Amino acid sequence: VHWLLMLFGREVVPASILGVAAGNVTFGHRFMAPHKPLRIGSPAAYAKTLLTRGKVVAAFAQRRSSIRAQVEQLAAGLGGRALIGDALLDEVTALVEWPVALAGQFEPRFLSLPREVLISTLQEHQRYFALENDAGLMPWFITISNIDSPEPDVVRAGNERVVRPRLADAAFFWEQDRRLPLAQRRAGLDGVTFHDKLGSLGARTDRIAVLAAAIAEQIGADGAATTRAAQLAKCDLLTAMVGEFPDLQGVMGRYYALADGEAARVADAIGEHYLPRGAGDALPASPVGDAVALGDKLDTLAGIFASGQKPSGNSDPFGLRRAAIGVLRIVLEHRLDLDLSALIERAVRLQPIAGIDAQAAAVVAAVHGFVMERARAQYLERSAENGISTEMFDAVL
Repeated sequence: VHWLLMLFGREVVPASILGVAAGNVTFGHRFMAPHKPLRIGSPAAYAKTLLTRGKVVAAFAQRRSSIRAQVEQLAAGLGGRALIGDALLDEVTALVEWPVALAGQFEPRFLSLPREVLISTLQEHQRYFALENDAGLMPWFITISNIDSPEPDVVRAGNERVVRPRLADAAFFWEQDRRLPLAQRRAGLDGVTFHDKLGSLGARTDRIAVLAAAIAEQIGADGAATTRAAQLAKCDLLTAMVGEFPDLQGVMGRYYALADGEAARVADAIGEHYLPRGAGDALPASPVGDAVALGDKLDTLAGIFASGQKPSGNSDPFGLRRAAIGVLRIVLEHRLDLDLSALIERAVRLQPIAGIDAQAAAVVAAVHGFVMERARAQYLERSAENGISTEMFDAVL
């Protein structure tokens, strides 16, 4: 911390934070503003002084709006539209003080990569905005510079030089990974530990397959396709692409399964079994996907609770709240007629923990209670819409 500005009206608030005494001065942009203090006369003058004398857009909302407008204008000039996600836009806004949008290019040959690989490379690794038109992704990107350079071509060339090896790596992984079918990677999961009390990823895969097959029978999904998808669902974790781009797990499994000639419903279920990944995310689009996704989430809940590591406070390293909400959304929104308690008991008794049968009833009750608490929150958050009160929910429960 180099300086601290604290004003109430025109008076400096006497304070010290992290060894820095408060004053009435701040500083502007590191490169574009003179390296001298800017005296702030009053809080009302803060933003204007930084903007006119410091080359800093102080307000987050103003920077965000400017970035969106610049990106959309540049994209339209290139005959496309930018993929502007809220999370990426917020992150880029927080990285710059004086946003200047610049367009760059990459080699069209990289467009042969799966769409998600290109987007992940540009967005997650480089914080660039990808461009598309009606034909698909374009060999362009838009980056947000934190300086209004007198030589923008130099800045553009630097960004193009940085992204090229990233894309080349992705292309290499794509080619190498497809040399070994997913099915041949299944044995490798037996050598990867999932959890010290719950065995390997291979053992977890077998448990998911058992649960998914039972669910498939109850909801009318293709049993053979469900079992095949469950056995292959985690195999892409051993690929180089997912090692480099962890956010593509499941997504790459689908692509590799299709490349191997697996049935479309098997490949789609592999891609869908992580869904929903978060609040508001899409659900699996197929019964086979529903079955594998539920099997995956129920095994996670049962295993972690059985191992004595249920969430406490804000700590939830295994994403159990997300898993519980995922189970609820799939079952309720797809109107699946399932006995949740029976499925949880099946999942608990499959866990490789000594004496699990003796403690099964307590673990099942804990998992079921945990899931129902998520249900309570979901219903009561929308009580104005659905007319369900706390008393009504408790009576049904």
